[in-house]
Amino acid sequence: MSEHLLDPLPFAQIITALFLAILFLQSGLDKVIDFKGNLSWLTSHFSKSPFRNHVKGMLIVITVAEVLAGGLALAGAAQLAITGDTQVALWGAQLAAIDIVLLFFGQRIAKDYAGAAALVPYFILCVGEVLLLMR
Repeated sequence: MSEHLLDPLPFAQIITALFLAILFLQSGLDKVIDFKGNLSWLTSHFSKSPFRNHVKGMLIVITVAEVLAGGLALAGAAQLAITGDTQVALWGAQLAAIDIVLLFFGQRIAKDYAGAAALVPYFILCVGEVLLLMR
């Protein structure tokens, strides 16, 4: 059973799911733990954008999406390792990709083009994981 984990496809699926789990759980939990600090920074960041009056709601949506994506990715990595089933990891990767698109949209609206560009590798990784997990 465990010897299949080092085969290239299962290994790539699991390690990418673990990477997404770390990325999104850390980011989401940071937002939960320091909600006030994140809200303050984002309020300033979006102060000259059409979203200036919606920052708290956006932060809540992004936080929930990040924690869910990270949790699904972690559970999916475990499921991949134990049963080989890809479904939960696929949901995690898909939600992660949606979350990156939301973040990218916000960065572009805030005219933080460097911040938006920094999200591109994460988006590519999310889409790559979706493709790796295709049945």
